[in-house]
Amino acid sequence: MVALLRIRRIIITCINAHKFPYSPPFSPKSKLFSTLPLQLQSLEWEPLTKSQLKTLVVNQYAHGSFTNLVKNVVASPLVLFTACQNLSAAPLRPASLQGRFSIETTSRELRENRFNVEACCVTLTPSSKTASSLPLVLPNLKLKAVVEAIRMVLEIVYDERFVTFCYGGRVGMGRHTAIRYLKNSVENPSWWFTVRFKPHGFEHFHVEKLCSVIERKVKDVVFIDLIKRLFQCKALVIEFGGDWLGRGLPQECGLCSILMNVYFDGFDKEIQEMRLRENRENWELDPKMIGSGLDSDVFYKPVKVYAVRYLDEILVATSGSKMLAMELRTAVVKSLELGLGLRVDKVNTAIHSAGSEKIVFLGMELQAVRPSVLRPPMSEKAIRARKKYLRQKEVTALELRNARARNRRNLGLKIFSHVYKKIKQSDGFKFDFSIESEVRDIFRSWADEVVQEFLGNIDECQEWHRSLSAGDFLKLRHIRNQLPPELVDAYDKFQEQVDKHLNPTKARKAIEEEERRVKEEEEQSYSKGTVEDLTSLCMKVEAPEILIRKAVKLVGFTNHMGRPRPIEFLVALEDTDIIKWYAGIARRWLDYFCCCHNFKMVKTVVSYHLRFSCILTLAEKHESTKREVIKHFSKDLKVYDMNGNYEVHFPTEREVKMMGDRNLSDPKPVDGALSLAVVRLAFDEPPSQCIAHFCDKTTTILYRVYLLHNRLNVNSSEKEKWVQGMGVIHESLNRKCLPLCTDHVNDLYMGRITLQDIDFPYCVDVD
Repeated sequence: MVALLRIRRIIITCINAHKFPYSPPFSPKSKLFSTLPLQLQSLEWEPLTKSQLKTLVVNQYAHGSFTNLVKNVVASPLVLFTACQNLSAAPLRPASLQGRFSIETTSRELRENRFNVEACCVTLTPSSKTASSLPLVLPNLKLKAVVEAIRMVLEIVYDERFVTFCYGGRVGMGRHTAIRYLKNSVENPSWWFTVRFKPHGFEHFHVEKLCSVIERKVKDVVFIDLIKRLFQCKALVIEFGGDWLGRGLPQECGLCSILMNVYFDGFDKEIQEMRLRENRENWELDPKMIGSGLDSDVFYKPVKVYAVRYLDEILVATSGSKMLAMELRTAVVKSLELGLGLRVDKVNTAIHSAGSEKIVFLGMELQAVRPSVLRPPMSEKAIRARKKYLRQKEVTALELRNARARNRRNLGLKIFSHVYKKIKQSDGFKFDFSIESEVRDIFRSWADEVVQEFLGNIDECQEWHRSLSAGDFLKLRHIRNQLPPELVDAYDKFQEQVDKHLNPTKARKAIEEEERRVKEEEEQSYSKGTVEDLTSLCMKVEAPEILIRKAVKLVGFTNHMGRPRPIEFLVALEDTDIIKWYAGIARRWLDYFCCCHNFKMVKTVVSYHLRFSCILTLAEKHESTKREVIKHFSKDLKVYDMNGNYEVHFPTEREVKMMGDRNLSDPKPVDGALSLAVVRLAFDEPPSQCIAHFCDKTTTILYRVYLLHNRLNVNSSEKEKWVQGMGVIHESLNRKCLPLCTDHVNDLYMGRITLQDIDFPYCVDVD
């Protein structure tokens, strides 16, 4: 047994240290694995770390390119298991793969180039006969694992080679990171434009060009052929000019983001060259040279060019003239059309003034404003309120000091009375230990505090100084000559101590100097802020209030007057599911727009419209009043579990108030949650396995999918009725039935998982 444990430890060490270039030698079908004892064949795999996977990929690098990536990396069982772990929302065990697919078989098919992509795809057709949308091709879990493995490999190959302004599909480079860059780094923008594409797909020409770009770094025919087959069978679809990329909708493949970044990499390098060229032509002057020139009020602003790209959304800004912006627009459009073969909507790709016009980017409104707009000075009312607060604070501190002094005086009197009483009753105290030092220290600390407080009061010091030094006859010469020298010397020393400790002149000068310094600092700060406000521009990011309120009205949270109303469609749900549905939408809105300047408006929508719409929906279901619902669930919408413990899913009012721009993340928009509702079916079905990724539970419940635009009978292409920029779930998923366990239904409601995390080929059709 000890020998077996040693062998197991050696094998694990070899795998972690990557002494073997890939994992197939330890697959159950290999000769090396078959020679091991049966106890070692049951060894469980562990997902690879990022560094281990990077080492595995780098080992395939030789002569300036990567080779045999499919055979030695993608086909590795450990890499496929790591891909499965990335697809799973919970820690994955190898036993969870049973009944799904075999990693060993998939690995063998990939190594032998026998992997059938078409057999791993399922085509879903729209339920409506008059629907204009095309059928939806979705991959099964086996193909999703292979696609995720390809994505991990491409991420290691290309991520460090992308430019700095390339966002989306990268770790730590999401929407909020892009917005943070715009707010902190873009200075004095004068003109900008966003690139708009005409709706078109990723056609054969684009696929061939993408593969040619990948072939510059990856010399693997099998790898390139696998990507081409993914596009041919429609398991991998990229649509430009749409509203579903990067939104977590099921029609988006996890490989789309990294492939789009690879396709735009050459374009990004051209934009980077434009930026560097402008920086060389408009070099910055030394601030010391400007300050030491003819006039210190000279301000020099070098011309800068800024660019941000998030997947297919491109923003270019400049602090130069409009002619420079027009040249940049011409160069960008030419590079996209001729270099990448994309169809640019030139009408909507228009140049806008950064200071006078708002521009929409990443679902948010951008505008260049003065710094005083983002950080407005305090109004007179606010100044008066602050001064009142400071006075109240001083009064409270004075009352505390007086109370402390009073308590000390009372305590001292009690101690002295007690000591005096004991002395009168006996000849003295007799203790086994001495407490004189402790009592002396206590009284010394009290005395020091009293003296410090007294010397800190200038008025009292001045009064005592006047009474002790003014009008004293001992200052007269003929009187001093008649007195003993010892008395005169003692009087002079006493006067020196009085002048030293009680003369308020120095203290008053120090206070006046401090007040003068504070006033000068305020004047300098005001003048600096005024100059900065007149000479600089900064970025203001706002949530689109009109679109948010239109979405709130479209879904049915409010009526035509803007007041909360119940959603009758949700009455069929359980009370907890109703609250979680509202909570998922509320948290997504708060997470997405937390970096906006008007985040308070979003808080109002969540705290008032969504909260009371949920309360009214619960009241509609139970045929009760709003007061009764608030009394039962409380205003924070608390629900109780089977053990009697309450849970809070909806953001509380205190939690909403504390939210702000504190994190850098890539949150999914609220589109998928707004346009989706899953309702539990009212009849029992035989238990089946949960279709969430790698879920082992068989205690499932059937839920039917209802889409918003079908329920409202609204065409998403009609801009007047639909919310502009709001994504739509594919028509073919309408009224599909999903067997889900309780945990994954809760995660779907709360937005912790999306429809991308569900294996739709195993959905059920129930009439």
